[in-house]
Amino acid sequence: MNAVVCNELIKQYGSYKAINELSFTFTENKITGLIGRNGAGKTTLLKIIAGYLLPSSGEVRVFGERPFNNLNVSAHTIFIDNEMSFSNGLTLFELLETAGSFYPNWDRGLAHRLFSYFSFNPNQYHGNLSKGMRSTFNMIIGLSSRCPLTIFDEPTSGMDSPTRNDFYRALLKEYIAHPRTIILSSHLLEEVEDLLEDILLINSGEKYLHMGIEDLKQHAVGVRGEAETVTRWISGIQPIHVQEMGAGMTYAVIENERSKKELEEARILGLEIAPVSAEKLCSYLTKQSRGGIDDVFNRG
Repeated sequence: MNAVVCNELIKQYGSYKAINELSFTFTENKITGLIGRNGAGKTTLLKIIAGYLLPSSGEVRVFGERPFNNLNVSAHTIFIDNEMSFSNGLTLFELLETAGSFYPNWDRGLAHRLFSYFSFNPNQYHGNLSKGMRSTFNMIIGLSSRCPLTIFDEPTSGMDSPTRNDFYRALLKEYIAHPRTIILSSHLLEEVEDLLEDILLINSGEKYLHMGIEDLKQHAVGVRGEAETVTRWISGIQPIHVQEMGAGMTYAVIENERSKKELEEARILGLEIAPVSAEKLCSYLTKQSRGGIDDVFNRG
């Protein structure tokens, strides 16, 4: 079954399109990474999927239903972000005790074990927590809810490195034990790529690519060597990224479409061929210009 289907989705504010004709499908029981630079439209898209925002045009379906003002979709969806807030009339412990009445699949035992592991004070209030501790508490709510659609929007904001690692580990263990559809938004792809099965990369509100994480890792290769040789070898190809390395050397990233024979010939010419990490590839694909930061200083 398809968990989320978007067809030519647009969200417009005046003349500005935060989401521009997005079409994609997320199948059920997968962890999908929503990747993009800050301002790419990730949060807007997630809020539409969660039913918080009404799209300007196009269609979105969550488990076959329109999510906006839909109680059934709301009961099976949870949206976790760093702006999530709770009543200051309830302590953290009381919030955990109350959550079971909102989420049919709530796992009280898991919630309390995570609460204890991260050393929360039961008598504290959500509004008094530091940014990192708020993110950690929100993460507990998201995991323990066991909603069929669980959305995490930049969930590790403010967390230190050990806590982020604990969260990723907890997310993976919980998903393996209780599979569901999880959308994980992040601009730190390197940290989360081992969790992901699919990637949706968006840029300026538009879909750039949607593919399996393993396919993404094989999507491009880097070519490094003497500038003239690199330029000649990639002739006729539109490179994804080109960077001068100094001392007459150039580094180029191209789609991985060359045959093994061609790659071997490149090595004979003295070129170094190497994989490109998924995070760097996404960064190259969504940069605003073909140049790099060095060009700011080279054109003065």
